[in-house]
Amino acid sequence: MKKTTFNMKKAFSLGVIAFSVAMSGAASAGPLKVDEKLIAYQQTGGVSGKLNSIGSDTLNNLMTFWAEGFKAIYPNVTIEIEGKGSSTAPPALINGTAQLGPMSRKMKSNEIDAFEAKFGYKPTPVKTAVDALAVYVHKDNPIECLSMQQLDAVFSSTLKRGGKAVATWGDLGVKGTWASKAISAYGRNSASGTYGYFKKQVLKKGDYKSTVKEQPGSSAVVQGVASDAGGIGYSGVGYKTSGVKFVKLSDGADCFAPNAANALSSKYPLARYLYVYVNKKPGAALDKLVFEFLRFVQSKQGQQVVVKDGYFPLPSTVAAKEVGQLAAR
Repeated sequence: MKKTTFNMKKAFSLGVIAFSVAMSGAASAGPLKVDEKLIAYQQTGGVSGKLNSIGSDTLNNLMTFWAEGFKAIYPNVTIEIEGKGSSTAPPALINGTAQLGPMSRKMKSNEIDAFEAKFGYKPTPVKTAVDALAVYVHKDNPIECLSMQQLDAVFSSTLKRGGKAVATWGDLGVKGTWASKAISAYGRNSASGTYGYFKKQVLKKGDYKSTVKEQPGSSAVVQGVASDAGGIGYSGVGYKTSGVKFVKLSDGADCFAPNAANALSSKYPLARYLYVYVNKKPGAALDKLVFEFLRFVQSKQGQQVVVKDGYFPLPSTVAAKEVGQLAAR
């Protein structure tokens, strides 16, 4: 989702830096809460019809929870959700089989070009939540931190970060009985935006090892790691279970956990926005049902859903900007 690690970190930090200071205090003081300045959603008239959402598996649970909250306000609205990977969102928007295209990465240039060739304008990305793409290991694994170079060595065959090939946990510095245990890597399949994001940010566009066990969904990655003592995998931060633990990551001297404060300040190196793409013609109003659903997502209630699902809520300034671009004529 980033052009480069450095550039994206800069852009990400500039977008949320004021809020991240407040979040640092909140994270240490107690449970994560939404920005108090977020606007509460108010019901409006004339909202009806059917919404189709096709895209990211990472966003599958969030889309489902948002749909449930929205339908509680508008019982006559029907919402169907399909989450098989971010790469399924662009063709669904182009073909008109979905109005909502959730993606855990930004659209690639060729996907944008295909959309623009059909409609004459670009698709509109809408930021919906903040994710720290987490690295999971089995709950009993003693490892606490990995450098980005070590992480690349675990998953990549091309080693573009300059590390050495690793095969056992001892190769990563783990001592005792764990040292000889083989590393068993789990990842997503190529349809996944998370697969592409990890490949770009961690592997520096290098190749995955052929031994990485590709999984069809985010939860399957975590389940695989939970059932495999030597397992390690990557998935959205909202998919944590009792059978796994997070590994802190270092892109320098210090190690950082995938929490809200570290994600919003970009200290955690795999922080990213989660998007929903829509087809909005410049100078024309967005379909009312689509607009109201996304306004709900950006609202206080919608961002409370984000926290409930284990992700990190948008700052009010970012949410207001996203609603503003959708309302623009």
